[in-house]
Amino acid sequence: MTSFRQPDESSAPPDQSRPEAGYEHIDDEVCRSFQCSVEIVGKKWTAAVLMAAMQGARRFVDYRARIPGISNHLLSQRLRELEGHQLIERIVVPTTPVQITYRPTDRGAGLMRVLNPLVEWSVKNEVDVDSSG
Repeated sequence: MTSFRQPDESSAPPDQSRPEAGYEHIDDEVCRSFQCSVEIVGKKWTAAVLMAAMQGARRFVDYRARIPGISNHLLSQRLRELEGHQLIERIVVPTTPVQITYRPTDRGAGLMRVLNPLVEWSVKNEVDVDSSG
């Protein structure tokens, strides 16, 4: 029977640092999953689209009004991507003309709840958007 032994500082190679408290459980698989999530949210305009959805945008024109500077093409692309990730739901209302609305899914709302501390951090630290490149 093999026993698990907690590494101590003396057994770690001198060039290898120990993880910060609370991050010891993150293995390679968790790291890859986290990286995929960050890349979804970190794509240009994606967070703005999610934020607009949480603020009540439902129709395409609502999103355009809440996200100054985004093109129609890019907004359409981001809405499709977010729908593909099951973060936004696309609803087709069979009227004449057809009406299409979008709303955050439970999964998308859950993502925005965990991102809310980042929103608060950005306000507190006044991140300069123009200098971010």
